[in-house]
Amino acid sequence: MSRTFESVGGVPLDGLRYEKRGTTAILTLDRPASGNALTSAMRDGVVAVWHDVARDPEVRAVVVTGAGDRHFCTGTDVERAAATGRTVAGDGLARDEIGWSPHNVGVWKPVICALNGLVAGGGLHFVADADIVLAAEHVELLDTHTTVGLVGAVENVGLTHRLPLGSVLRMTLWGRHYRMSAARAHQLGLVDELCPRGGALDLALALADQVAQNSPTAVARSKQGLWHSLGRRREDAEEFAWALARLQMKHPDFTEGTSAFAEKRPPHWAPPE
Repeated sequence: MSRTFESVGGVPLDGLRYEKRGTTAILTLDRPASGNALTSAMRDGVVAVWHDVARDPEVRAVVVTGAGDRHFCTGTDVERAAATGRTVAGDGLARDEIGWSPHNVGVWKPVICALNGLVAGGGLHFVADADIVLAAEHVELLDTHTTVGLVGAVENVGLTHRLPLGSVLRMTLWGRHYRMSAARAHQLGLVDELCPRGGALDLALALADQVAQNSPTAVARSKQGLWHSLGRRREDAEEFAWALARLQMKHPDFTEGTSAFAEKRPPHWAPPE
């Protein structure tokens, strides 16, 4: 069953398309005539979607993609911001101002990014914070912040956890003069799998169905442990992950998983916490 939402929690989803197909939520950046560029209204909508994903026990994975096959997201709509005087983010803390990241609102369900076209500037937020990144072979990635007089900041720092520092520096400092191909991004590990043109979304949905077969609580705690390991000493990261593992040992899924395996039957997982 597929459902499409025009608003979430009273927030209109301007420039966005939000669907739920079975256990998968699909967030589509839907301004193809403007390169799926980001606006302040879209920021509010994305935050509302992340909160909805976190609350809905039926949603087991999220796919983020763009409309069409030319652009995934070309970053902030600079022309609209200049015309309206409204910027996408204010001058507060990054966690409060930048709503594109599922981490900022505690979404620990798997997020799959299906890159269908050009990725630029703020569109890199979705790439940096996804769990799995798929890309059509024609995709290119670039960062345009310095070209328009802005600092390449939060999304660029996020990319340093997925790419060699030199690759992020070249993308950031050279602005529009450097484009990373999907093949190069795959070679460096930023992209997990390459797809033919038009194939990224289908593969993302298939992966979402696969991960939905696992314990939702075990998946969420595993993801939390891995992402929270970034920037920590190994010993501290391992202790944090081990604390999550001990919590899972007290969860019904811990015994259900082993019982189902021994009895050669599908597991019946408890609702996610």
